[in-house]
Amino acid sequence: MISGKKVVLGITGGIAAYKSVEVVRRLVEGGAHVAPIMTSGAKRFIGEVTLSALASEPVKSSLWDEDDPIPHTTLGQEADVILVAPATARLIGTYAAGISNDLLTATLLASRAPVILCPAMHTEMWEHPAVQENIRTLQNRGVTIVAPEDGKLAGGDEGKGRLASPSAIVSAVEQALTLDDLAEFKILITAGGTREQIDPVRFITNKSTGKQGYALAEAAVARGATVTLVTTVDREAPIGVEIQHAESASDLRSAVMSCADNYDVIIMAAAVADFQPSLPADRKLKKSQQITNLEIEPTHDFLIDLGKGKSSNQIIVGFAAETEELEKNAKEKLERKNLDLIVANDVTAPGTGFAYDTNEVLLITGQGKTNVPLASKRVVADKILDAVLGLRESKV
Repeated sequence: MISGKKVVLGITGGIAAYKSVEVVRRLVEGGAHVAPIMTSGAKRFIGEVTLSALASEPVKSSLWDEDDPIPHTTLGQEADVILVAPATARLIGTYAAGISNDLLTATLLASRAPVILCPAMHTEMWEHPAVQENIRTLQNRGVTIVAPEDGKLAGGDEGKGRLASPSAIVSAVEQALTLDDLAEFKILITAGGTREQIDPVRFITNKSTGKQGYALAEAAVARGATVTLVTTVDREAPIGVEIQHAESASDLRSAVMSCADNYDVIIMAAAVADFQPSLPADRKLKKSQQITNLEIEPTHDFLIDLGKGKSSNQIIVGFAAETEELEKNAKEKLERKNLDLIVANDVTAPGTGFAYDTNEVLLITGQGKTNVPLASKRVVADKILDAVLGLRESKV
């Protein structure tokens, strides 16, 4: 997807600049022509010679290059995509304000190519209202933001702000160059864990945070799909995604089944509770009541209904969070529920499953299986969508 494409790579002055070396290497290995731009701040963290040696052409950093009187226009017009990794709060704010004060910002303003920003900064900076407002402004203008990840930061503390992994960044570049491969798809995605009421205060739920479902929605809309996300969690919605809210398994079932026939693809990433209280109380239960038995009953597995009722061209994707016999259990669900694809993961493995920003999954169809090694959930989302695209082509 990136072979023969020109990627203008901007590197700004943050400690994460060292990771740009790996990004350059992966892009060049993929056949891309990488033209690096370094800000003066970036040179404090990484050597210009290093980037020039690995990239497709020497680093540029000045608007006053004697070999080209208008380098920003040349770079901006020739670029197939402009990638900034890392993008500091300063670069984000300057770009959002439309200010041109160096070669990188001038190139960003002098181009109509897709732009990808990969922010990296301390948690407090990332969460500052001004930075978040600038991010929303740029997203509304069509800029792709590869969100920073949670983890250990330069100061030794932990939080959200570290640069996304090189694999996630390269995946975003690939998708920016193939934005329309899902343009004809209407996709319904579910996310989060359901809440089954015990009384007005308490409920039965699970550990799902909705991160994989939201990553799927973000990836699908970036590839041109029309996306509806039915979610049980309160997270910021990806730009361009229609959001519907649900709470219980019954709510989710009603939301999905009422419109299932309208979608080409349904991806059930939500963790639907397997059990619910038989008789939820209408008032808070007190400790003094000494409740020793909570009667529960199975929830209705409407994924089976979706599998049985799907049209010949419709694709239904299920998820299987397992703790043992991953492949065996996932295959059994695939067949029993008449699914086209099941995404299975071992939630006991390090870095996978609920709450993590990363995942490792096994994709199983009737034709075979594909292992997706540990990667960001956005990368995993694109792999799932690649599999969906392959299934669709086999049905047409």
